[in-house]
Amino acid sequence: MEFFDSHAHYNDEKFEEDRVTILSNLYNEEKITRVTCVGYNVEKSQLAVKLAKENSFLFATVGISPNDIEDFSEENLALIEKLAKQEKIVAIGEIGLDYYWNKENKEAQKELFIKQIEMANRLDLPIVIHTRDAAIDTVQILKEHPVKNKGIFHCCPLNQELIKSGLELGFYISFSGNITFKNAKSEGPVSLVPMDRLLIETDSPYLTPEPFRGTRNDSSKVKLVAKRVAEIKGINLEEVAKITYQNANNVFKISEE
Repeated sequence: MEFFDSHAHYNDEKFEEDRVTILSNLYNEEKITRVTCVGYNVEKSQLAVKLAKENSFLFATVGISPNDIEDFSEENLALIEKLAKQEKIVAIGEIGLDYYWNKENKEAQKELFIKQIEMANRLDLPIVIHTRDAAIDTVQILKEHPVKNKGIFHCCPLNQELIKSGLELGFYISFSGNITFKNAKSEGPVSLVPMDRLLIETDSPYLTPEPFRGTRNDSSKVKLVAKRVAEIKGINLEEVAKITYQNANNVFKISEE
């Protein structure tokens, strides 16, 4: 049984000391045979590209997140676009809106989001969306600026109206370790998503699933996310692994080989 972790950050400082060992173990021991390493600013996008080149089972995305708005400049957007043209770059992301951490720069966030949607359309790539406390504006922008290759609502908030809107717009919905939390109320949101539009992720090193919450996350724990999906959907773990693997290949346009 193989798993595809559709969203992880091995470009994060928390993996600085043991990154090589962790990645080797994931592939050889844990059967996590595909992982997308997600960029969120210029520096971390560059590192994601480097890691994807060095590891056959890693793919990368590049982008500037709303929480890295200080990177927003025409020069840096040009750098991101140049990076995105390299091999194994499968999306522009993570991009979007975050009104939880950043309430004072909403207009700049919107402008950055739109510019990167336009970039994705130029490059024929999907997008990976980060949205937090910004569901209405996120959906409005996606309606006004259609994304040609759609993409993913990453670590999708457990907001049923947002999920419905995302599905109506043609996007995939990705769930992470937060669906395992004891107070998550994840049954309704997960049940809403048809299996052919559902992805699993860890968002490593963050959002570690139960019963390991509070420790550093890694892609081996995507199995716990898959297990929770299987429980909610009433299907077996192998089916969740197989379908979400195929879904990730589909959205990122990765061949089966």
